[in-house]
Amino acid sequence: MSQELHQSAVAATQPSVPQNDVQKAGASKTPIQILNEYGTKSGKIPAYVLEKAEGEVHQPNFVFSVTVGDVSCKGEGSSKKAAKHMAAEGALHILQEDIAAASAVVKPDNDAVETTPNAVGTLQELALLRGWRLPEYIVLKEAGPLHRREFTVTCRLVCLSETAVGSSKKAAKKAAAEKMVEKLKALSGSSEITWTPKPRVHLENLRNSSEEKISALRRNPLSIPNTDYIQLMSELSLEQSFDVAYLDIDELTANGQYQCLAELSTSPVTVCHGTGISHSNAHNAAAHSALQYIKIIASNK
Repeated sequence: MSQELHQSAVAATQPSVPQNDVQKAGASKTPIQILNEYGTKSGKIPAYVLEKAEGEVHQPNFVFSVTVGDVSCKGEGSSKKAAKHMAAEGALHILQEDIAAASAVVKPDNDAVETTPNAVGTLQELALLRGWRLPEYIVLKEAGPLHRREFTVTCRLVCLSETAVGSSKKAAKKAAAEKMVEKLKALSGSSEITWTPKPRVHLENLRNSSEEKISALRRNPLSIPNTDYIQLMSELSLEQSFDVAYLDIDELTANGQYQCLAELSTSPVTVCHGTGISHSNAHNAAAHSALQYIKIIASNK
């Protein structure tokens, strides 16, 4: 039975965790680490979703949810890490007995049949193995009547992103993770994921580049109507060996326009903002802003 609990509710209704053997073993570990270990042993990999990001720049507030099997908890904090920490702590309160049982389970023989992890678990294990940041799941949109809700979730991994829709947050998250796994396989050229992100390109290096696309960017204006700036950015990133990811922002502008961030895997990372009357227009505007920034950098010798 699914348990939707807010961290504050958990803290109010659950007693303090007793100093049992599980706690003693993990006294030096964070709730996130303990929950990840439980997920690895039980096959129920924790999945974190950024539910909300609000507040002023100097005083932000983040809300993260974590789902472990049928248990779901939320946590709030002034940073993403703190919010994840609180969500994981709430889940640990509920899973005390299961965690103790999992710690006592003897590992099966090598001949035993292993359970194939789902896409969410596959991405998390891949990130841990390769030393990447853990996958991030962002709820972009909730729509539809109460009896037929539709959720849109984006999965972000390194410099890649995939978006999917589902009848629940869990279903949308799973679908986005599955699309990400398929993208990684396609980029690898086989069913085995061998893809690795490109090394970060230093922005300073663009000043000395004389290749075709960067030279054209220096010469030509970026003010021609109806230009496909996404395509221009794609061609430039391919030539200069950096990746581009577009992240939609759930909140509309004051005049009702969509917002998007274009993130370039340069060093330092380049992030540019764009707005438009649709998601695609916002993407194009963000690409335009990024191209303008690169043009300034590449032309300033």
